[in-house]
Amino acid sequence: MFQPVSLFIGLRYSRSSKGNAFISFISFFSIAGIAIGLMALFTVSSVMNGFEHSLKTNMLGLIPHIEVESGNHKPDEMSALKSNLAKSPYVEHVNLYRHGEAILQTNKDLHGVLLQGLYDNNGALYKVTDKIVQGNWQTVLNTNYNIAISRYLSRKLGIGLGDKLRVIMPNASTYTPLGRVPSQRLFKVAAIYETGSEIDMALAFTSGTSLQRVLKLNKNVAPNLSVSLYEPFELDEFTDASQLILRGYNYSDWRSSQGTLFAAVAMEKRIMSMLLALIVLVAVFNIVSALTMMVSEKQGEVAILQTLGLTPSQVQKVFMVQGLYNGVIGTLIGAFVGVLLSLYINELLELVGLNLLAGIELPVKFDVISLVIIAFASIAMSFLATLYPARKAAKVKPAEVLRYE
Repeated sequence: MFQPVSLFIGLRYSRSSKGNAFISFISFFSIAGIAIGLMALFTVSSVMNGFEHSLKTNMLGLIPHIEVESGNHKPDEMSALKSNLAKSPYVEHVNLYRHGEAILQTNKDLHGVLLQGLYDNNGALYKVTDKIVQGNWQTVLNTNYNIAISRYLSRKLGIGLGDKLRVIMPNASTYTPLGRVPSQRLFKVAAIYETGSEIDMALAFTSGTSLQRVLKLNKNVAPNLSVSLYEPFELDEFTDASQLILRGYNYSDWRSSQGTLFAAVAMEKRIMSMLLALIVLVAVFNIVSALTMMVSEKQGEVAILQTLGLTPSQVQKVFMVQGLYNGVIGTLIGAFVGVLLSLYINELLELVGLNLLAGIELPVKFDVISLVIIAFASIAMSFLATLYPARKAAKVKPAEVLRYE
């Protein structure tokens, strides 16, 4: 099959097993360095993406992505706003919603939580239904004074399904002969959920009607709106598109409570990727040194090729092909091994006895676009590494090199 002469000669040089052993040694380690660096980048990127996705599902799936406060608005106005927000292409669902700070008390202990009062029974509410491990979620919504708590709170408070606990609302109070006391009521544990995240320590659910009564709110006080997005990270796009709809309403988003955590995860992912990219960069410098020594060793052959008709541009392409060959081979090996390692990382950790915790596995999620960008960046750096040695080869003068041959 016909090949351009520069490509043909460059590939012959790359595949040749003869020549300076030290140069071959450096070339091998440049390929190995790129492969190891890319493998580590692929693996770390996939695990960090999986970790971020797990946090987004377990934590952001149980809290409002945006909470629109009712304030002094009437129930009819909030219902109209709910209908308008639900039409947005960014919105998965909009629900009536109340919340209040509460203290859960039993004979064993007490614990502060954010008690969410939910109204809509659409089966997709914050994805909490997917996290129920005991009990019935419908009972929580449809029966007054029933509550869903986490497995963590169940163990801490020493109660189980069907037991009762006292819910105390510090921000709501009633007058008694003894003075002003916080509003409180016995609730029955009707469901237990588990996410495996820190949200388990701070969140409980009940029906909106039950919470309204414990908070001593008038029936004419409109509940807030909880907006859940298809993609929580598209928050800015949603708010920009909904400015007219939300005008006159106060609202907050998930970044006020969980933004710091996700910012820290994103920063950690960037720093780790940057540090691992240095491995690839070191391997790329090996390509520069190997090609530079190759050019010095093969000056005679380069001069002969030029006397046979190769132009300086074609000579330059010969060595660019040789250096790029090392980069492409290292990238392909690293990408293949990195994907394979990511797929079977939990089995590998178990095999070598590095289990994290019983029943807990490292989450893995492939972001194809970012992995492709990493691979192409590796090839691009390899290409840039060939420019100086190839240009040096193109400047070889046949008359001077062959004078004493």
